[in-house]
Amino acid sequence: MVDKVLFSSASDEWSTPADLFNKLDAVFHFDLDPCATDGNHKCAEYFTKAEDGLTQAWSPAYKSVFINPPYSQIAQWVEKAGYEAHGHAFDAAPVTVMLIPSRTDTRWFHGIVRYAQAIYFIKGRVKFVGGKHSAPFPSMVVVFGSAETPEIEGMLRAKI
Repeated sequence: MVDKVLFSSASDEWSTPADLFNKLDAVFHFDLDPCATDGNHKCAEYFTKAEDGLTQAWSPAYKSVFINPPYSQIAQWVEKAGYEAHGHAFDAAPVTVMLIPSRTDTRWFHGIVRYAQAIYFIKGRVKFVGGKHSAPFPSMVVVFGSAETPEIEGMLRAKI
């Protein structure tokens, strides 16, 4: 049975599994986690809800940003990632990598297509930290702002 909280508003913050983050970090070398908590941040530099990563400048201080956003704010985080990747001089724009639900029927998804350098669909379902079961939805990794997008599809095909 799937955790009922994944279908409810009881929580929209799900911590990224270490193995998935580590695989991505080995490729992208993240230096900022802008939507984290003191207990689940994946990078030494991070913003909490109180610091509001949506209102913080990521560039030029950070070169590679990892985002697993609160699911109630996916559209806002997608817009911010696109802005940060394309709203600065190219050499100052950070590479931004998002782990988000694969919801191809949403407006924010179709907004991604305009800005993303790559979209990778993860095979299977991600088991987020703290969940008893895998998520009830597929996930994808979306890369913004990278002139050269590394081939990571093979590693995402492995069961996460």
